[in-house]
Amino acid sequence: MSDSDLVLSEVKDGIRIITLNRPDILNAVNQPLIKALLEAARDANNDEDNRCVVLRGAGRAFCAGFDLSTHNPDKTYQEERIIIDKIQAITRELVLGNKIIIGAIHGWAVGAGLEWAINCDLAVWGQSTRAFFPELEWGLFVTGAVSAIAPRQISLSHFKELVLLREKVGAPRLHELGLAWRVVPDEEVFDHAMSVAQKVAELPPDGVIDFKRITNRAAYSDIETAMAMETEATIRGALAPAAAEEIKKFADRKG
Repeated sequence: MSDSDLVLSEVKDGIRIITLNRPDILNAVNQPLIKALLEAARDANNDEDNRCVVLRGAGRAFCAGFDLSTHNPDKTYQEERIIIDKIQAITRELVLGNKIIIGAIHGWAVGAGLEWAINCDLAVWGQSTRAFFPELEWGLFVTGAVSAIAPRQISLSHFKELVLLREKVGAPRLHELGLAWRVVPDEEVFDHAMSVAQKVAELPPDGVIDFKRITNRAAYSDIETAMAMETEATIRGALAPAAAEEIKKFADRKG
């Protein structure tokens, strides 16, 4: 598969559908996918012909998080910084951009996948979908501004529980906590997300743009500070010798 196929983007009836497209490995995240998703999100925000965005994953999962096979313990600070900066730039497009993002979350939402689900304005989750944050187990840190966003959606103690205990939590429980907006039967996730997107797309676009800009910037006024701290913590962890060992242990258990 070429890098250009890692993230698919199409416009249907005024709705841009962005699809993570590494289904053979549950849309695990590598550098080319990060680059492709950032480009797709920017294109969506700059395209006046689409009124709303649906973000989904191809195959059996939304996104299984970091592709462990691509970890390089010998990266320099600057090399790691480039990667994390792009991940944070995706969040800026999703959270601070001018299009409403509807998530269609199924299968698994892990690590970056869970962060992108949280970045959505509204996310439709499948009944059997599960999610967790593995980052601290690897000596890394969460990104995607979730340290600013999640505690405003759920209690701070519940957010700490998700990150520190790393338990695999089902969509119904995430809905109870307030992190999953709506939970539907698995086979209805995409159709339901499209239905929600269509309702948004019918609204006058200028009002929608103002609504998102004002509400998100007011709610997450410290988002840039949070992302700056997330970035430094993630880079520091990634460059530590212990990270490579912990990632290998995690990968061996999965294997």
